[in-house]
Amino acid sequence: MTEVQIHEAGERLPISVLTGFLGSGKTTVLSHLLKDPAMHDTAVVINEFGEVGLDHMLVESSNDDVVVLNSGCLCCTIRGDLIDTLRNLYRRRVTGEVPEFARLVIETTGLADPAPILHTLMTDPLLAARYRLDGVISTVDGVNGLSQMDTQFEPVKQAAVADRLLVTKQDLISDEAAEALTDRLRSINPAASIQTVSHGAVAPDSLFGLGLYDPATKSPDVARWLREEAYAEEESHDGHHHHHDVNRHDDRIRSFCLTADAPMKWDAFADWMEALISVHGDALLRVKGILHVTDTDQPVAVHGVQHIFHPPAMLDAWPDDDRRSRIVMITRDLNREPVEQMFRAFVEAGAAVS
Repeated sequence: MTEVQIHEAGERLPISVLTGFLGSGKTTVLSHLLKDPAMHDTAVVINEFGEVGLDHMLVESSNDDVVVLNSGCLCCTIRGDLIDTLRNLYRRRVTGEVPEFARLVIETTGLADPAPILHTLMTDPLLAARYRLDGVISTVDGVNGLSQMDTQFEPVKQAAVADRLLVTKQDLISDEAAEALTDRLRSINPAASIQTVSHGAVAPDSLFGLGLYDPATKSPDVARWLREEAYAEEESHDGHHHHHDVNRHDDRIRSFCLTADAPMKWDAFADWMEALISVHGDALLRVKGILHVTDTDQPVAVHGVQHIFHPPAMLDAWPDDDRRSRIVMITRDLNREPVEQMFRAFVEAGAAVS
């Protein structure tokens, strides 16, 4: 990471990743969204048209892998790998072969680990120049979610990396069951907002604009993106992450926020993160942060998934008087203490030689 240059954040199309375990209602949510006129400027990349059931929504077929729906939403199937699909879709947008779209939604398969998709968006230079990650949305089965998280790690990881969690099948569960599932999801991912839905009904505007940039103001919203206060609240509740129940996959998840009051050298942060990735890369489910570095007066946003980091983005200005560096982390089988000790060591060493 020491070789990486800090880039100015530019205008790129926001991408939302819609994930969720088998049977959690992800396709039902997507089908409902595609009927909404508010999706008119959205392109959706899916695995197969048939899985979503588009017959009653089809207006015209641009070709065999792109359709335009009566909502105005553009629907595209994945052909080849995701990189080729997204590159071709953007090219056809520029050439006018498909209607112009302002955002994109990628639906994963039920067993998918969302991390490789996030890696793709972060590492392919052409995609990174045209698209930015807005957020990860994960559906959680309201009826079977608790038992699925006990027996499978996939739904736990999907919940851990999400920015928004949709608890589905609200009409089929009691208030007590919904509360138990919500509490468990908060212990896995304190900062993710949680919404309950029935029959897949959810408003598009509640799912988008989850990234660093507020679509309403076209400016960074650090507090909304990081939500570091949620991690402090979670740490104040004893027992969420300390009972080590062997029957709970999510007991292996840790969520915490590291802070530094004094400005740090960029190289010190980069060296720390490089060392952390080399030892614990697979354990870093998601990392987000705002840094106060000595190399610039502007705040620097960083975002990583496991061993892959997006190029850091220099923001125009600090949003408020809080100039602390704040790094929120969701990890698997990795406690806060060794991570923080390494962080302090690198930051203090960097300050000592500055």
